[in-house]
Amino acid sequence: GAWDMLRAYWDMRKANYKGADKYFHARGNYDAAQRGPGGAWAAKVISDARESWQSDMSGRGAEDTRADQEANAWGRNGGD
Repeated sequence: GAWDMLRAYWDMRKANYKGADKYFHARGNYDAAQRGPGGAWAAKVISDARESWQSDMSGRGAEDTRADQEANAWGRNGGD
């Protein structure tokens, strides 16, 4: 679970492609959720904590946080 999320983050940083962050959000959540209920739980906890921090600290705005959370849920629910 947590490793899948971290791997997606590293891949996103390595790709360094503007606008691709939603793909990596979905992929990390998808990969974690494929490990079963514990992986899905870990993905949700990590995603919620990350988005809470980003919305409070980074100044990226509510719309970006909402879009990130949609991508996170999409991935956890099996979206490709």
